[in-house]
Amino acid sequence: MNSDNFRMPARRLAAVATAAALTAAPLILSARPAHATGGHGRASAAVLRAGLDVSLLHRTADVPLTLSLNEVQAPGDADRTALSARLDGVNQGRPFSVLRADVASAGATATDERAEGSVRLANARLHVPGLPLLSLVEVGTVTARATCAAGKEPEAEANVLGAVTVLGKRTTLTAGGPTEVRVPGVGEVRVDLAEHRTTTGTAAATALRLTVSVNPLRLNVAEVTGTVTLAEASCETPAGEKTTPGEAPASSEPAAPAPERSTEAPAPRAEPQGARSNLAETGGSSATPYIAGGALALLLLGGGAVTVARRRRG
Repeated sequence: MNSDNFRMPARRLAAVATAAALTAAPLILSARPAHATGGHGRASAAVLRAGLDVSLLHRTADVPLTLSLNEVQAPGDADRTALSARLDGVNQGRPFSVLRADVASAGATATDERAEGSVRLANARLHVPGLPLLSLVEVGTVTARATCAAGKEPEAEANVLGAVTVLGKRTTLTAGGPTEVRVPGVGEVRVDLAEHRTTTGTAAATALRLTVSVNPLRLNVAEVTGTVTLAEASCETPAGEKTTPGEAPASSEPAAPAPERSTEAPAPRAEPQGARSNLAETGGSSATPYIAGGALALLLLGGGAVTVARRRRG
């Protein structure tokens, strides 16, 4: 009676241990490192960026003029159409116009899939200190765009449409090299047209880059030198999805179905004399110690249950 009452719990204990070991094994085998998600891309844009050195009459002082219009970074946008500046010793301290346009917009967006910077400028007139009436450059329509999408090659483009006038001269620009415009008694301007460059992860575009050297002798200004950039955009490709070290990259192809297991025991195979087992060759993995540990636990539980049952019978 006692023997029968004990035999059932012992069997149940062995069954529970077996189920626990078999349940734990798949959990161990299926554990994988988690994916790490990369950050957003980067993008920036600016309608105008200027770095000029203004020399006053009689070389009494050199005054730097550094300014920008509608300079944004993702996320951002701006559409101011006029820019003025003020310099000590120039125009009796009053502000002077630098840029006026009908349209002057810049935008930058960035997500974890796409980053883009863009600029549009229309009917713009650019001035430098000392030339209040004569425009340094007048342009019809100017655009620049840089696009960086995850998994794709970065793209950059810049366009100058319509007429371009430099120091009062109607000018034809070419993509083959810079165009130089000289005006006696005023100075010279070198214009680089529609520059764009890309790498494996970045893109940048500039519609117009002006290298300025003028001597206006007006408004107490003797000379203006430096550079002015119109319509500039850049981007950096988002980092995208990354895998942790030791994990194979995810494949878009469906996994092959697992082979069916046979219920029949395989026939014994004779090994050549002197052969040694190799873990990599026999299909061993990092889960082998856990499987072996589970089997050992089952063996110990079964042996213990049998021993206790025999003592109870006695």
